[in-house]
Amino acid sequence: MRDTPYRWRPSAMLLAASGILLIGVGIYFLFLRPPLLPEDIRYMSLTPAELQSIGPRLTSWLTHVFRVMGGYVAATGVLALTLALTSFRDHRAMAAAGATFAGGLSIGLMAVVNFMIHSDFKWVLLGMVLVWAASIAMFIRESAVAPRVAVEPGARP
Repeated sequence: MRDTPYRWRPSAMLLAASGILLIGVGIYFLFLRPPLLPEDIRYMSLTPAELQSIGPRLTSWLTHVFRVMGGYVAATGVLALTLALTSFRDHRAMAAAGATFAGGLSIGLMAVVNFMIHSDFKWVLLGMVLVWAASIAMFIRESAVAPRVAVEPGARP
């Protein structure tokens, strides 16, 4: 069912918020994240001597890696925001399927991995997953309660 083209549904607002959050994470990785965080060094169990030995090369490499990652995370956010503004807001089932799959592969996977490595940011990422998941759950709920429109045979919906 399609409402007026400018009606905002809660599901679309939540997906738009998810997109904005992802854009923020992408910007963090692009411009603000240092190459090595204390949690990275803890996870790798590097001694100060090892860190001094490989640190400069690793730092240079990770700067490039996180720039690429930041670009992809921000791009995912832009796409989520665009989806929320268009076909997701129009309540198209394929948009919800795409948002579900993309959310699982992007922020969902990022959160799972951050829990596996005991990241300091795991709860922030879980919060972002919950916003994304809430948008999908709200989409399903809205679909269940949406009034059905009777269409005459041969008429276009």
